[in-house]
Amino acid sequence: MADRISSDHPSVRTVRATCTETTTGVRLDVPTGDRDAFPADDVVRIVVDRDRLFGRAERALTGDDLTINGIYETPDSARSPAGDVDRLAAWVDDSAVRVGGSVLIDVVEPEFLYGLREPGETVYYDAVEPPSDSLSEIARNLEDS
Repeated sequence: MADRISSDHPSVRTVRATCTETTTGVRLDVPTGDRDAFPADDVVRIVVDRDRLFGRAERALTGDDLTINGIYETPDSARSPAGDVDRLAAWVDDSAVRVGGSVLIDVVEPEFLYGLREPGETVYYDAVEPPSDSLSEIARNLEDS
């Protein structure tokens, strides 16, 4: 059985983001002071209701802000979401999170594994080691081919 880690474990950093309405759904706005918790423009794993999905924190066109514009089933969909189902919007609809309200983003494994949860909720994550750099590079090269 895999090791599990709780969202209130001292090794888990939690970032309080804001849920913002957009013309196509919702996005999460990451505060400028917490930018260092996310690799800008890289796809990462994001656990939502125990499902391992994919998303990326994108730089705003102006300023230092980062936003997570959606969470998807595959890494390819996170890179280019045209026509794919945004699980972030569905999660917000099904949760107690409201537009303008807070969402907690847990940094379980920096630059690799993150988790979403409602404020006040405790979540348990399966501890997963990120792949070695050489394996990640091979996977990226295969995806780009």
